[in-house]
Amino acid sequence: MNILESERLWKKSQKTVPGGVHSPVRAFRGVGGVPRFIASASGVFLKDVDENEYLDYCMSWGPLIFGHADAEIETAVREALPRGWSYGTVEPYSVALAECVTEALPWVEKIRFVSSGTEAVMSSLRLARAVTGRNLVVKFDGCYHGHVDALLVRSGSALADMALPDSAGISEKVAQETAVLTLGDAEGLEVFFEKYGNQVACVILEPLPANYGLLIQETSFLKKVAEIARNAGSLLIFDEVISGFRVGFQGMAGLTGIRPDLVTFGKILGGGFPVGAYGGASCWMDWVAPAGPVYQAGTLSAQPLAMVAGLATLQKLQRENPYALLERNTQELARALKGLAEEEGIDLDVKYFASLFWVVLGSSGKVQTPQQIPEEHRTLFPLLFHALLDQGIYLAPSAFEVSFLSTLHTQATQEELMHAMRVGLKVLKKR
Repeated sequence: MNILESERLWKKSQKTVPGGVHSPVRAFRGVGGVPRFIASASGVFLKDVDENEYLDYCMSWGPLIFGHADAEIETAVREALPRGWSYGTVEPYSVALAECVTEALPWVEKIRFVSSGTEAVMSSLRLARAVTGRNLVVKFDGCYHGHVDALLVRSGSALADMALPDSAGISEKVAQETAVLTLGDAEGLEVFFEKYGNQVACVILEPLPANYGLLIQETSFLKKVAEIARNAGSLLIFDEVISGFRVGFQGMAGLTGIRPDLVTFGKILGGGFPVGAYGGASCWMDWVAPAGPVYQAGTLSAQPLAMVAGLATLQKLQRENPYALLERNTQELARALKGLAEEEGIDLDVKYFASLFWVVLGSSGKVQTPQQIPEEHRTLFPLLFHALLDQGIYLAPSAFEVSFLSTLHTQATQEELMHAMRVGLKVLKKR
Protein backbone atom coordinates (compact mmCIF):
# COMPACT_ATOMS: atom_id res chain seq x y z
CA MET A 1 0.00 0.00 0.00
CA ASN A 2 1.42 3.37 -1.05
CA ILE A 3 1.41 5.90 1.81
CA LEU A 4 4.08 8.31 0.55
CA GLU A 5 1.91 11.42 0.85
CA SER A 6 0.74 10.47 4.35
CA GLU A 7 4.38 9.98 5.34
CA ARG A 8 5.29 13.40 3.91
CA LEU A 9 2.41 15.12 5.71
CA TRP A 10 3.24 13.28 8.93
CA LYS A 11 6.79 14.62 8.93
CA LYS A 12 5.57 18.09 8.02
CA SER A 13 2.85 18.15 10.65
CA GLN A 14 5.23 17.28 13.47
CA LYS A 15 7.18 20.48 12.77
CA THR A 16 4.22 22.76 13.48
CA VAL A 17 1.82 20.72 15.65
CA PRO A 18 2.53 19.07 19.06
CA GLY A 19 3.11 15.42 18.24
CA GLY A 20 1.80 16.08 14.75
CA VAL A 21 -1.85 15.79 15.78
CA HIS A 22 -4.69 17.76 17.33
CA SER A 23 -5.91 14.88 19.50
CA PRO A 24 -3.43 12.33 20.91
CA VAL A 25 -4.90 9.02 19.76
CA ARG A 26 -4.64 10.12 16.13
CA ALA A 27 -0.85 9.86 16.38
CA PHE A 28 -0.95 6.02 16.29
CA ARG A 29 1.12 5.96 19.49
CA GLY A 30 -0.73 2.87 20.68
CA VAL A 31 -0.25 0.90 17.46
CA GLY A 32 2.85 2.40 15.86
CA GLY A 33 3.34 3.37 12.25
CA VAL A 34 2.30 6.33 10.15
CA PRO A 35 -1.18 7.82 10.61
CA ARG A 36 -3.23 7.93 7.43
CA PHE A 37 -4.16 11.48 6.40
CA ILE A 38 -7.76 11.26 5.28
CA ALA A 39 -8.74 13.48 2.36
CA SER A 40 -12.42 12.57 2.09
CA ALA A 41 -15.13 10.21 3.29
CA SER A 42 -18.42 8.90 1.98
CA GLY A 43 -20.80 6.28 3.32
CA VAL A 44 -18.67 3.76 5.19
CA PHE A 45 -15.43 4.53 3.36
CA LEU A 46 -12.47 6.80 4.01
CA LYS A 47 -10.04 7.86 1.29
CA ASP A 48 -6.56 9.02 2.21
CA VAL A 49 -4.27 11.48 0.45
CA ASP A 50 -2.61 8.57 -1.39
CA GLU A 51 -5.99 7.48 -2.82
CA ASN A 52 -6.16 4.38 -0.60
CA GLU A 53 -9.70 3.48 0.48
CA TYR A 54 -10.62 2.08 3.90
CA LEU A 55 -13.78 0.49 5.21
CA ASP A 56 -14.39 2.56 8.34
CA TYR A 57 -15.42 1.08 11.70
CA CYS A 58 -14.34 4.11 13.71
CA MET A 59 -17.02 6.41 12.23
CA SER A 60 -15.47 9.53 13.76
CA TRP A 61 -15.65 7.82 17.18
CA GLY A 62 -19.38 7.21 16.99
CA PRO A 63 -21.45 10.16 15.76
CA LEU A 64 -21.85 9.03 12.15
CA ILE A 65 -24.68 6.58 12.75
CA PHE A 66 -25.89 7.16 9.17
CA GLY A 67 -22.41 7.05 7.69
CA HIS A 68 -20.18 9.76 6.28
CA ALA A 69 -21.74 12.64 4.35
CA ASP A 70 -25.33 11.45 4.73
CA ALA A 71 -27.34 13.11 1.95
CA GLU A 72 -30.22 14.25 4.18
CA ILE A 73 -27.95 15.84 6.78
CA GLU A 74 -25.78 17.36 4.07
CA THR A 75 -28.83 18.94 2.44
CA ALA A 76 -29.91 20.52 5.73
CA VAL A 77 -26.44 22.00 6.23
CA ARG A 78 -26.17 23.23 2.64
CA GLU A 79 -29.50 24.99 2.97
CA ALA A 80 -28.32 26.62 6.21
CA LEU A 81 -24.91 27.71 4.95
CA PRO A 82 -26.06 30.78 2.97
CA ARG A 83 -27.77 32.04 6.12
CA GLY A 84 -24.38 32.42 7.84
CA TRP A 85 -22.51 30.20 10.26
CA SER A 86 -21.93 32.22 13.41
CA TYR A 87 -24.19 34.95 14.76
CA GLY A 88 -23.04 35.51 18.32
CA THR A 89 -26.65 35.98 19.34
CA VAL A 90 -29.85 34.02 19.82
CA GLU A 91 -31.24 32.06 16.85
CA PRO A 92 -34.15 29.68 16.22
CA TYR A 93 -32.19 26.54 15.32
CA SER A 94 -31.09 25.66 18.85
CA VAL A 95 -34.67 26.11 20.05
CA ALA A 96 -35.83 23.41 17.64
CA LEU A 97 -33.04 21.01 18.67
CA ALA A 98 -33.64 21.65 22.38
CA GLU A 99 -37.35 20.91 21.96
CA CYS A 100 -36.57 17.69 20.10
CA VAL A 101 -34.41 16.49 22.99
CA THR A 102 -36.58 17.61 25.90
CA GLU A 103 -39.77 16.21 24.37
CA ALA A 104 -38.16 12.77 23.98
CA LEU A 105 -36.22 12.62 27.29
CA PRO A 106 -38.42 13.43 30.32
CA TRP A 107 -35.39 13.71 32.64
CA VAL A 108 -33.99 16.51 30.46
CA GLU A 109 -36.36 19.40 31.10
CA LYS A 110 -33.79 21.99 30.03
CA ILE A 111 -30.58 21.73 28.04
CA ARG A 112 -27.58 23.96 27.37
CA PHE A 113 -25.58 23.49 24.17
CA VAL A 114 -21.80 23.78 24.19
CA SER A 115 -19.07 22.85 21.71
CA SER A 116 -17.70 19.54 23.05
CA GLY A 117 -18.31 16.70 25.45
CA THR A 118 -15.46 17.91 27.64
CA GLU A 119 -17.08 21.33 27.94
CA ALA A 120 -20.40 19.69 28.83
CA VAL A 121 -18.80 17.61 31.59
CA MET A 122 -16.82 20.55 32.96
CA SER A 123 -19.99 22.62 33.17
CA SER A 124 -22.02 19.86 34.78
CA LEU A 125 -19.41 19.44 37.54
CA ARG A 126 -19.47 23.17 38.24
CA LEU A 127 -23.25 23.05 38.41
CA ALA A 128 -23.27 20.04 40.75
CA ARG A 129 -20.84 21.71 43.12
CA ALA A 130 -22.91 24.88 43.15
CA VAL A 131 -26.27 23.28 43.91
CA THR A 132 -24.91 20.94 46.60
CA GLY A 133 -22.38 23.29 48.18
CA ARG A 134 -19.87 20.41 48.13
CA ASN A 135 -16.58 19.88 46.29
CA LEU A 136 -15.82 16.16 46.13
CA VAL A 137 -16.45 14.34 42.82
CA VAL A 138 -16.68 10.56 42.52
CA LYS A 139 -15.70 8.89 39.24
CA PHE A 140 -14.86 5.32 38.28
CA ASP A 141 -11.60 3.80 37.10
CA GLY A 142 -11.83 3.27 33.35
CA CYS A 143 -14.48 5.90 32.66
CA TYR A 144 -13.34 8.77 30.45
CA HIS A 145 -15.03 12.15 30.67
CA GLY A 146 -12.91 14.30 28.40
CA HIS A 147 -9.87 16.30 29.39
CA VAL A 148 -11.38 18.03 32.42
CA ASP A 149 -8.64 18.45 35.05
CA ALA A 150 -10.71 17.01 37.87
CA LEU A 151 -11.51 13.84 35.90
CA LEU A 152 -8.29 13.19 34.02
CA VAL A 153 -7.35 10.49 36.51
CA ARG A 154 -7.31 6.76 35.65
CA SER A 155 -9.68 7.41 32.83
CA GLY A 156 -9.02 5.82 29.45
CA SER A 157 -9.22 6.96 25.82
CA ALA A 158 -5.75 7.90 24.54
CA LEU A 159 -4.46 7.79 28.14
CA ALA A 160 -4.86 4.03 28.15
CA ASP A 161 -2.02 3.83 25.63
CA MET A 162 0.30 6.20 27.46
CA ALA A 163 2.89 5.40 30.10
CA LEU A 164 1.20 7.58 32.72
CA PRO A 165 -2.53 7.19 33.41
CA ASP A 166 -3.09 10.91 34.00
CA SER A 167 -1.71 14.24 32.81
CA ALA A 168 0.99 16.67 33.82
CA GLY A 169 -0.25 20.09 34.79
CA ILE A 170 -3.01 18.93 37.14
CA SER A 171 -2.50 20.35 40.62
CA GLU A 172 -2.54 18.12 43.68
CA LYS A 173 -5.40 20.16 45.10
CA VAL A 174 -7.58 19.50 42.06
CA ALA A 175 -6.72 15.79 42.08
CA GLN A 176 -7.57 15.55 45.78
CA GLU A 177 -11.12 16.65 45.05
CA THR A 178 -11.71 13.56 42.89
CA ALA A 179 -12.25 10.07 44.29
CA VAL A 180 -11.71 7.18 41.88
CA LEU A 181 -13.64 4.00 42.66
CA THR A 182 -13.96 0.59 41.00
CA LEU A 183 -16.61 -0.16 38.40
CA GLY A 184 -19.06 -2.80 39.54
CA ASP A 185 -18.04 -2.57 43.20
CA ALA A 186 -21.26 -1.47 44.89
CA GLU A 187 -19.97 -2.52 48.29
CA GLY A 188 -16.88 -0.35 47.93
CA LEU A 189 -19.07 2.58 46.90
CA GLU A 190 -21.24 2.10 49.97
CA VAL A 191 -18.21 2.03 52.26
CA PHE A 192 -16.86 5.21 50.67
CA PHE A 193 -20.16 7.05 51.05
CA GLU A 194 -20.51 5.99 54.68
CA LYS A 195 -17.31 7.91 55.36
CA TYR A 196 -17.40 10.76 52.86
CA GLY A 197 -20.95 10.93 51.54
CA ASN A 198 -21.71 14.33 53.03
CA GLN A 199 -18.79 15.79 51.02
CA VAL A 200 -19.74 14.38 47.61
CA ALA A 201 -21.19 16.85 45.13
CA CYS A 202 -21.80 14.28 42.42
CA VAL A 203 -21.13 10.84 41.08
CA ILE A 204 -20.30 10.82 37.38
CA LEU A 205 -20.00 7.73 35.23
CA GLU A 206 -20.42 6.42 31.74
CA PRO A 207 -23.42 4.11 32.10
CA LEU A 208 -21.83 2.28 29.18
CA PRO A 209 -18.07 2.71 29.65
CA ALA A 210 -16.64 2.77 26.14
CA ASN A 211 -13.30 4.54 26.29
CA TYR A 212 -11.20 1.91 28.05
CA GLY A 213 -12.60 -0.97 26.12
CA LEU A 214 -16.29 -1.78 26.26
CA LEU A 215 -16.80 -2.38 29.99
CA ILE A 216 -20.49 -3.28 30.09
CA GLN A 217 -21.94 -2.85 33.58
CA GLU A 218 -24.81 -4.66 35.23
CA THR A 219 -27.98 -2.58 35.42
CA SER A 220 -28.22 -3.54 39.09
CA PHE A 221 -24.90 -1.82 39.74
CA LEU A 222 -25.97 1.34 37.93
CA LYS A 223 -29.18 1.44 39.96
CA LYS A 224 -27.21 0.99 43.17
CA VAL A 225 -24.98 3.92 42.23
CA ALA A 226 -28.06 6.07 41.70
CA GLU A 227 -29.56 4.98 45.01
CA ILE A 228 -26.40 5.62 47.02
CA ALA A 229 -25.82 9.03 45.43
CA ARG A 230 -29.35 10.23 46.03
CA ASN A 231 -29.49 8.99 49.60
CA ALA A 232 -26.41 11.12 50.26
CA GLY A 233 -27.83 14.20 48.56
CA SER A 234 -25.29 13.93 45.73
CA LEU A 235 -26.19 14.47 42.10
CA LEU A 236 -25.97 11.59 39.64
CA ILE A 237 -24.42 12.56 36.31
CA PHE A 238 -24.65 10.19 33.35
CA ASP A 239 -21.95 10.87 30.76
CA GLU A 240 -23.74 9.82 27.58
CA VAL A 241 -21.40 11.56 25.18
CA ILE A 242 -20.93 8.22 23.39
CA SER A 243 -24.07 6.28 24.33
CA GLY A 244 -26.59 9.10 23.97
CA PHE A 245 -28.78 8.60 20.88
CA ARG A 246 -26.37 5.81 19.80
CA VAL A 247 -27.61 2.83 21.86
CA GLY A 248 -31.22 4.03 21.64
CA PHE A 249 -32.87 7.40 21.22
CA GLN A 250 -33.11 7.80 24.99
CA GLY A 251 -29.61 6.47 25.54
CA MET A 252 -28.63 4.33 28.50
CA ALA A 253 -30.93 6.27 30.81
CA GLY A 254 -33.85 5.09 28.72
CA LEU A 255 -32.62 1.50 28.45
CA THR A 256 -31.95 1.13 32.17
CA GLY A 257 -34.89 3.15 33.47
CA ILE A 258 -32.52 5.25 35.60
CA ARG A 259 -33.16 8.98 35.59
CA PRO A 260 -29.93 10.91 36.15
CA ASP A 261 -29.98 14.35 37.71
CA LEU A 262 -27.76 15.65 34.94
CA VAL A 263 -26.69 14.12 31.64
CA THR A 264 -23.98 15.11 29.18
CA PHE A 265 -24.19 14.62 25.43
CA GLY A 266 -21.97 14.93 22.37
CA LYS A 267 -21.18 12.93 19.24
CA ILE A 268 -24.50 12.20 17.51
CA LEU A 269 -26.21 15.26 18.98
CA GLY A 270 -24.39 17.35 16.37
CA GLY A 271 -24.57 14.86 13.55
CA GLY A 272 -20.76 14.85 13.45
CA PHE A 273 -20.41 18.61 13.89
CA PRO A 274 -18.72 19.91 17.09
CA VAL A 275 -21.57 19.90 19.60
CA GLY A 276 -21.89 19.00 23.26
CA ALA A 277 -24.66 19.59 25.75
CA TYR A 278 -25.65 19.12 29.35
CA GLY A 279 -29.16 18.97 30.67
CA GLY A 280 -31.43 17.84 33.44
CA ALA A 281 -34.35 18.88 35.60
CA SER A 282 -35.28 22.55 35.63
CA CYS A 283 -34.54 22.78 39.34
CA TRP A 284 -30.87 22.17 38.55
CA MET A 285 -30.55 23.79 35.14
CA ASP A 286 -32.10 27.05 36.34
CA TRP A 287 -28.92 27.56 38.37
CA VAL A 288 -27.08 28.17 35.08
CA ALA A 289 -26.47 31.80 34.05
CA PRO A 290 -28.23 33.97 33.15
CA ALA A 291 -31.09 32.30 35.03
CA GLY A 292 -28.85 31.55 38.00
CA PRO A 293 -25.37 32.10 39.50
CA VAL A 294 -23.42 29.30 37.75
CA TYR A 295 -21.52 30.96 34.93
CA GLN A 296 -20.93 29.20 31.63
CA ALA A 297 -20.66 30.75 28.18
CA GLY A 298 -19.31 30.17 24.69
CA THR A 299 -19.22 32.25 21.51
CA LEU A 300 -19.75 29.18 19.35
CA SER A 301 -22.27 27.47 21.64
CA ALA A 302 -25.34 26.50 19.58
CA GLN A 303 -23.50 27.27 16.34
CA PRO A 304 -26.24 27.40 13.66
CA LEU A 305 -24.82 24.81 11.25
CA ALA A 306 -24.24 22.33 14.08
CA MET A 307 -27.76 22.84 15.41
CA VAL A 308 -29.24 22.19 11.96
CA ALA A 309 -27.10 19.08 11.46
CA GLY A 310 -28.02 17.79 14.91
CA LEU A 311 -31.74 18.29 14.36
CA ALA A 312 -31.62 16.56 10.97
CA THR A 313 -29.81 13.61 12.58
CA LEU A 314 -32.22 13.25 15.50
CA GLN A 315 -35.29 13.60 13.30
CA LYS A 316 -33.97 10.91 10.97
CA LEU A 317 -33.30 8.66 13.96
CA GLN A 318 -36.84 9.17 15.20
CA ARG A 319 -38.33 8.52 11.78
CA GLU A 320 -36.26 5.48 10.80
CA ASN A 321 -35.65 4.02 14.29
CA PRO A 322 -32.65 1.92 13.14
CA TYR A 323 -31.64 0.66 16.58
CA ALA A 324 -32.98 -2.90 16.36
CA LEU A 325 -31.35 -3.42 12.96
CA LEU A 326 -28.04 -2.00 14.16
CA GLU A 327 -28.07 -4.22 17.23
CA ARG A 328 -28.85 -7.31 15.19
CA ASN A 329 -26.09 -6.54 12.67
CA THR A 330 -23.59 -5.92 15.47
CA GLN A 331 -24.51 -9.16 17.20
CA GLU A 332 -24.14 -11.12 13.96
CA LEU A 333 -20.77 -9.52 13.25
CA ALA A 334 -19.49 -10.25 16.76
CA ARG A 335 -20.53 -13.90 16.54
CA ALA A 336 -18.98 -14.27 13.10
CA LEU A 337 -15.67 -12.79 14.24
CA LYS A 338 -15.57 -15.02 17.31
CA GLY A 339 -16.39 -18.06 15.21
CA LEU A 340 -13.60 -17.24 12.77
CA ALA A 341 -11.11 -16.89 15.63
CA GLU A 342 -12.15 -20.28 17.00
CA GLU A 343 -11.52 -21.83 13.58
CA GLU A 344 -8.04 -20.32 13.55
CA GLY A 345 -7.32 -21.32 17.16
CA ILE A 346 -6.86 -17.72 18.34
CA ASP A 347 -8.05 -16.43 21.72
CA LEU A 348 -10.34 -13.60 20.69
CA ASP A 349 -13.55 -12.26 22.12
CA VAL A 350 -15.88 -9.56 20.85
CA LYS A 351 -17.76 -7.52 23.43
CA TYR A 352 -20.77 -5.75 21.99
CA PHE A 353 -23.69 -3.59 23.03
CA ALA A 354 -26.21 -2.06 20.66
CA SER A 355 -24.11 -0.82 17.70
CA LEU A 356 -20.77 -0.77 19.55
CA PHE A 357 -18.25 -3.61 19.53
CA TRP A 358 -14.74 -4.18 20.85
CA VAL A 359 -12.30 -6.90 19.77
CA VAL A 360 -10.42 -8.37 22.76
CA LEU A 361 -7.31 -10.45 22.16
CA GLY A 362 -6.29 -13.06 24.70
CA SER A 363 -8.28 -15.12 27.17
CA SER A 364 -10.88 -12.75 28.50
CA GLY A 365 -14.15 -13.95 30.01
CA LYS A 366 -15.81 -11.21 32.00
CA VAL A 367 -14.25 -7.82 31.30
CA GLN A 368 -15.97 -5.08 33.30
CA THR A 369 -12.95 -3.24 34.71
CA PRO A 370 -9.61 -2.20 33.18
CA GLN A 371 -7.85 -4.73 35.41
CA GLN A 372 -9.74 -7.60 33.72
CA ILE A 373 -8.44 -6.76 30.24
CA PRO A 374 -6.03 -9.54 29.16
CA GLU A 375 -2.38 -8.53 29.41
CA GLU A 376 -1.63 -9.75 25.90
CA HIS A 377 -4.34 -7.56 24.36
CA ARG A 378 -2.15 -4.44 24.43
CA THR A 379 0.76 -6.18 22.68
CA LEU A 380 -1.26 -8.17 20.12
CA PHE A 381 -3.68 -5.49 18.98
CA PRO A 382 -1.12 -3.42 17.00
CA LEU A 383 -0.32 -6.51 14.91
CA LEU A 384 -3.97 -7.07 14.12
CA PHE A 385 -4.62 -3.37 13.55
CA HIS A 386 -1.93 -3.04 10.89
CA ALA A 387 -2.83 -6.34 9.25
CA LEU A 388 -6.36 -5.03 8.81
CA LEU A 389 -5.24 -1.52 7.82
CA ASP A 390 -3.05 -2.95 5.06
CA GLN A 391 -6.17 -4.62 3.68
CA GLY A 392 -8.26 -1.47 3.80
CA ILE A 393 -10.02 -1.88 7.16
CA TYR A 394 -9.88 1.10 9.51
CA LEU A 395 -10.40 0.47 13.21
CA ALA A 396 -9.73 3.03 15.93
CA PRO A 397 -5.91 3.13 16.34
CA SER A 398 -5.95 2.01 19.97
CA ALA A 399 -6.36 -1.31 21.71
CA PHE A 400 -8.78 0.35 24.14
CA GLU A 401 -11.19 2.17 21.82
CA VAL A 402 -14.40 0.62 20.57
CA SER A 403 -15.74 0.31 17.03
CA PHE A 404 -19.11 1.38 15.67
CA LEU A 405 -21.54 0.22 13.04
CA SER A 406 -23.60 2.60 10.95
CA THR A 407 -26.80 1.92 9.04
CA LEU A 408 -24.66 1.63 5.89
CA HIS A 409 -22.61 -1.32 7.15
CA THR A 410 -24.15 -4.27 5.31
CA GLN A 411 -23.64 -7.98 4.81
CA ALA A 412 -21.15 -7.11 2.08
CA THR A 413 -19.05 -4.95 4.40
CA GLN A 414 -19.20 -7.67 7.04
CA GLU A 415 -17.82 -10.15 4.55
CA GLU A 416 -15.04 -7.70 3.66
CA LEU A 417 -14.09 -7.39 7.32
CA MET A 418 -14.23 -11.16 7.77
CA HIS A 419 -11.88 -11.71 4.82
CA ALA A 420 -9.41 -9.20 6.23
CA MET A 421 -9.73 -10.65 9.73
CA ARG A 422 -8.89 -14.12 8.45
CA VAL A 423 -5.60 -12.73 7.14
CA GLY A 424 -5.05 -10.77 10.35
CA LEU A 425 -5.51 -13.84 12.52
CA LYS A 426 -2.93 -15.72 10.47
CA VAL A 427 -0.50 -12.87 11.18
CA LEU A 428 -1.15 -13.35 14.90
CA LYS A 429 -0.49 -17.06 14.61
CA LYS A 430 2.94 -16.35 13.10
CA ARG A 431 4.04 -13.91 15.82
